[in-house]
Amino acid sequence: MAQSSSPISGVAERYAGSLFELALQANSVAKVEADLNSFATMLEGSADLTRLINSPVFSSEDQARAIAAIADKAGITGLTGNFLRVVAQNRRLFAIPGMIKAFRQIAAEHRGETAAEVTSAHALTAAQQTELKAALKSVAGKDVAITVTVDPSLLGGLVVKIGSRQIDTSLKTKLNSLKLALKEVG
Repeated sequence: MAQSSSPISGVAERYAGSLFELALQANSVAKVEADLNSFATMLEGSADLTRLINSPVFSSEDQARAIAAIADKAGITGLTGNFLRVVAQNRRLFAIPGMIKAFRQIAAEHRGETAAEVTSAHALTAAQQTELKAALKSVAGKDVAITVTVDPSLLGGLVVKIGSRQIDTSLKTKLNSLKLALKEVG
C-alpha cells in the first residue's frame, strides 16, 4: 500500500492492516468488513457519533464506554467490536473513517478486486450497481468493489474514484464548467 504523508492516514493504514491480518487468521474478513460498513453507515447518519469520534473534549474512558454501548446495540461483536474498543482506548477514533476505507481497500486487493468510491445524486438500484460494476471492470481490468454514497448536491450523474483516478460526470460539475466558460466569453 502506498505510504501517505498524512499522519492520520498512516495511523489508519496501520490499524486497518493489523485488523485485516487478525480477520484473515480468524477467517472472518467478510464479517469484519460487514461490521465496519455497518459502523460507517451509523457514522454517516449521526452528527452526535461524528462529534464523539472527532472531539478531543471526551476522555478516552467516555469514548470507550460510548463506542462499546453503540457496538453492542448495533450487534457489532467479536473482532470488530474489540477493535473499536481498542481504537477508542488508544484515542484514535478520529481516524476510524480512514481505517474503514483502508480496510476496504486491503480486503478488495486480497480478493483480487479494486475498490471504487461512487458518489451519486440519487440512490442506485441493484441493476444500476451491477451495470456500473461491469463498466468499471472493463476500465480497471479486474473486478471492482464499489462503495456508494448519495450526495443530492450533485443534481445528477456520478463521481467515481478508482485509486488515484476520478471520473466526474455530475451535472453540478458540468454546470460549473459551463458557468466558467460563459464568464470567459462575456
